[in-house]
Amino acid sequence: MKKLLIGLGVFLGGIALVTLITILLAWPVQLLWNSCLVPSVDGINTIGFWQAMGINFLFSILFKNSTSSNSKEK
Repeated sequence: MKKLLIGLGVFLGGIALVTLITILLAWPVQLLWNSCLVPSVDGINTIGFWQAMGINFLFSILFKNSTSSNSKEK
């Protein structure tokens, strides 16, 4: 029973950590978009938190580091 509670605590702590990291990465995207891009470009609307999180996720997919690190030297 004690192992189950420890495992549950680790799982919930991991979810809380991922949520905190998501907020810390999406909030600056929202602020920069709304404060820098919207006044500069006509036809662009302000975005909300969930849209900023989506943009952050999209950029993480598009600009992922695709180099592989091999321990063997050629």
